[in-house]
Amino acid sequence: MKIRLNLALMAVLALAACASVEQPTTASDADAFGLSEAAMDEREAHATAIADPRRPTEDVARDDLRKPAEMLAFGRVRAGARVADIRPEEGYFTRLFAPVVGETGRVYAFVPTRTATRETPLAQGLAATYPNVVAMEGALDAMTFPEPLDAVFMVQEYHDFHIPAFNVDVNRMNRAVFDALKPGGVYIVIDHSGRPGTTNTEVQTLHRVEGEFLKAEVLRAGFVFDGESTAVANPADDRTINVFDPAIRGRTDQFVYRFRKPG
Repeated sequence: MKIRLNLALMAVLALAACASVEQPTTASDADAFGLSEAAMDEREAHATAIADPRRPTEDVARDDLRKPAEMLAFGRVRAGARVADIRPEEGYFTRLFAPVVGETGRVYAFVPTRTATRETPLAQGLAATYPNVVAMEGALDAMTFPEPLDAVFMVQEYHDFHIPAFNVDVNRMNRAVFDALKPGGVYIVIDHSGRPGTTNTEVQTLHRVEGEFLKAEVLRAGFVFDGESTAVANPADDRTINVFDPAIRGRTDQFVYRFRKPG
């Protein structure tokens, strides 16, 4: 375990100063590379979560493609945070959030009503493993939480909520996320990229959504666009085939957007 943790920590710290030949390895030398001690502590917490032995081997096997260190940093996940994971399914990200937010934080594993029969037991299993995880279910366009949140994550799911069978008013859903967040809280959306001009017309056929369409939709709820990451982008994906096609599955071109609630 110690060897695994050290290797994971080294990998995370290597991202911290990509323009530098030398990298910070302890909190004491962090300032020389533009990192505060708090930032170093945060990166170390992310590395510890990635190396957590409770993570299933199938989750670990996906790390090279899903870039958990980058996603945790981009989402500003830290100790004490209140985070919602919308439709966590098997819990890849919930298992990362829970160790990072720690005993003083909380993770809400929120399952949509439509998929609750299969997915609520999965969320309950996560809650049984991690004492700071709370399993919830309900309507996406009316979701509320017991306390104000620091972050809401929606990973590879947003496009599905445009499929008519989900019966979701996506504009109301985004407003519900806005209302659930603290001022300054962030909404992180990761999804499979659609081609320019396709808007939401391929959400069911290809399971893709156009990034600019999604961005405009979220901004209408009152959010400010706060940045994007290209960590899981793949220019080799021409975005014309279904994301479940073996030729591209797991390697789709994806956008990662961060939206912030003003205040």
